[in-house]
Amino acid sequence: MNRSRNILLVEDNPYDVELTLRAFEQSNIMNELVVVRDGKEALDYLFGAGAYAGRDLGDAPEVVLLDLKLPKIDGLEVLRRLKADERTRTIPVVILTSSREEPDIAAAYRLGANSYIVKPVDFEAFARAVSEVGLYWLLLNEAPR
Repeated sequence: MNRSRNILLVEDNPYDVELTLRAFEQSNIMNELVVVRDGKEALDYLFGAGAYAGRDLGDAPEVVLLDLKLPKIDGLEVLRRLKADERTRTIPVVILTSSREEPDIAAAYRLGANSYIVKPVDFEAFARAVSEVGLYWLLLNEAPR
């Protein structure tokens, strides 16, 4: 599976989507940010179903930024399905959520999350966190090709 240089953001909160876009822009991260708003849409995008039927599945995102509290299908179920499938197993998944609950953290890592980040409350801290995540996964990390 080839990786494109895009980032898949799975986030239902429009405010957090906007903050992420601004943080990437401020950090000069010019990679395409694909935004999906719920767990079902995320799975459709990743597996080429629904509105994304016919999408080139060889064009996988470089990293998935995944919220846990999502409509339709929650983030942990998205993570479980993503890591269970041979085609998507190696895509790095960064949980980017407001939940500090230990059961969520433990479940995310047990299901194969590569990182778990609690969203900071203020914009500057949020922007810094998102920027550092983007820079690490896009520039420093070496992923299998």
